Amino acid sequence: MEMQRKRLTRRDTAEALTRAGYPISPATLSTMATRGGGPAYIKFGGRVLYDWDVALAWAEARETKAA
Repeated sequence: MEMQRKRLTRRDTAEALTRAGYPISPATLSTMATRGGGPAYIKFGGRVLYDWDVALAWAEARETKAA
């Protein structure tokens, strides 16, 4: 049996990413969901849910190294 994934609402995802050091707002995630470039998500009954591991990996992949 596969372990259950941690799914978060858009607001909870934004708060968790911000706590992890990747400040982002729910509004920005919403814009990225419609224009592209944001983390993958699913819809469940009209509610957008993000897989925490996927959202964190997305944020980490956007890091750039300073000189």
